[in-house]
Amino acid sequence: MPASRSRLLIPVLLAASCGGPPGPADVDLIVTGATVVDGSGGPPRRMDLAVDDGRVVALGALGDLTAERVIDATGKVVAPGFIDLHSHADLILLADPKRRAELLRARIRQGVTTIVVGNCGLGVAPTDTAAAEIVAAINGWMTPEGVRPGALSVAEFLERLESAGVELNVGTLVPHGPVRISAMGLAPGAPDADELDAMRREVAEALEAGAFGLSTGLIYPPGMYSATDELVELARVVAEWDRLFTSHVRGSSETLLPATEELIEIARRSGARVHHSHMEAVGRRFWPLIPEVIALEDRAREEGLRVSHDLFPYTRAATMMTAIFPPWSLEGGVSALLDRLEDPVQRQRIRREIEERRPEWPPWLPGGWPHNLVGAVGWDGIFVAGVGPEGPEELIGKSLDEIAAERAGDPFDVVAELLLSQRGQVGQQVAEISGSDAEPSALLEILTHPSAAVISDAEDYGYGAPHPAHAGAFARALRLNREHGLLSLQELVRRMTAYPASLLGLEERGVVREGAPADLVVFDPARVRDRATWSEPREAAEGVPYVLINGSVAVDDGRYVGGSHGRVLRAGS
Repeated sequence: MPASRSRLLIPVLLAASCGGPPGPADVDLIVTGATVVDGSGGPPRRMDLAVDDGRVVALGALGDLTAERVIDATGKVVAPGFIDLHSHADLILLADPKRRAELLRARIRQGVTTIVVGNCGLGVAPTDTAAAEIVAAINGWMTPEGVRPGALSVAEFLERLESAGVELNVGTLVPHGPVRISAMGLAPGAPDADELDAMRREVAEALEAGAFGLSTGLIYPPGMYSATDELVELARVVAEWDRLFTSHVRGSSETLLPATEELIEIARRSGARVHHSHMEAVGRRFWPLIPEVIALEDRAREEGLRVSHDLFPYTRAATMMTAIFPPWSLEGGVSALLDRLEDPVQRQRIRREIEERRPEWPPWLPGGWPHNLVGAVGWDGIFVAGVGPEGPEELIGKSLDEIAAERAGDPFDVVAELLLSQRGQVGQQVAEISGSDAEPSALLEILTHPSAAVISDAEDYGYGAPHPAHAGAFARALRLNREHGLLSLQELVRRMTAYPASLLGLEERGVVREGAPADLVVFDPARVRDRATWSEPREAAEGVPYVLINGSVAVDDGRYVGGSHGRVLRAGS
């Protein structure tokens, strides 16, 4: 008889040997032999733990306590399930259950039990009917086939998730993009008084519905059109609720330092807690700016401002291909960009600006530009990551420069024709993000700072080449930490559990303690590693045999068993 099976029968055999019928087990599950890293940053402790009715009910020596199931974690670490502050799974969560489970499988297998959506100012709510159409076009590159969200408030979005069930715990930020589009479309420039009031009301209603804060994406439309004053006004609403103001800042190359100063100014003027989403320097010549960015935020913290940041532990990023275009060309949305690319005069103007213009501050003024990605990393640093269902899959994984060379053509013409053929729905990956695999020092400096949380900022939408972080970000952080000797294990676990929970105000999550929800990950500290690569991005992490979500086993001896075990989380509840 296998040892695990015999362990399960121990309570039954004991009862039978006493001559009586087997009684009910005391708890649902016991984990034995564990080294518990509880999320607090405190030292690891050898102990057993018991789970019942979705919560941790006992820690330590459990005596004669019996369980329906026993998991032997000898030689393994038991930690709180990882909390991903920066997910873009908004539309994945609206897919049908089978598809949803397929797309979230690798994320959960690496130990993620809670995600936060609505990041970078991108999301599905709040929208009215007109705004929903614009937002759907912007989000097309990250929309699984067949998903059509329609008009939704944040409350309705959360209710829809709750009704359909979720595989892991989900919270949301209110994304600035849909808020602004609902108030004033994709028009550039400052909102008038009525439009600003409408945006304030939308943010307040979303926070009342349980959003954990407001996110902005200031290199994307419409966030790129918003001046600091507008953001301060909305951050004041966030401050009234003591929620989090997160920002994909105005730029990560030429404008990285003033963009960071802008985020700090928003904190100072509004009183809000601010969070620098995926702190990064894009392009080799800008990597030396990272110590200056950290120093700016350290001085802000010394001043008493509440400033934090996160990062994904990779040197490529994933986003929409339209992000390489200047702001004026995106006015009116994706369809307007495509019309401009078909016009020879405007197409030539766009080409010239991508190849020659460099961002200057302030970038939200007419003609401004926050972040020229091609200027920062070159055509050889932009890779095709996703195309439409009938699109040219043979281009996926290739740089625009490589495709142009194969066709004896021009990289700009390659991307222009690709966008036209795919109606704008093309994903990209951008290289030289805070280093390279051979030169990771800037990335590791961001990771080791005490204010850093680990995130994925990546999803598998079911087509193309997803960023491998969706399957490996947290396992990769554990591997890098082991290989480079960066932090104690308990401190790194804190950055992935209790620390992000504290930023959200989730008092119960991110810890292993009696009474806490049993979101747990069991991993082998000597073997855990990411396996997803740029060429094989869907490979699941290894060294993570068990994952529990609210007490239910979602990964069992390395096998994803799934199930809608998650909860929809609402701030303040």
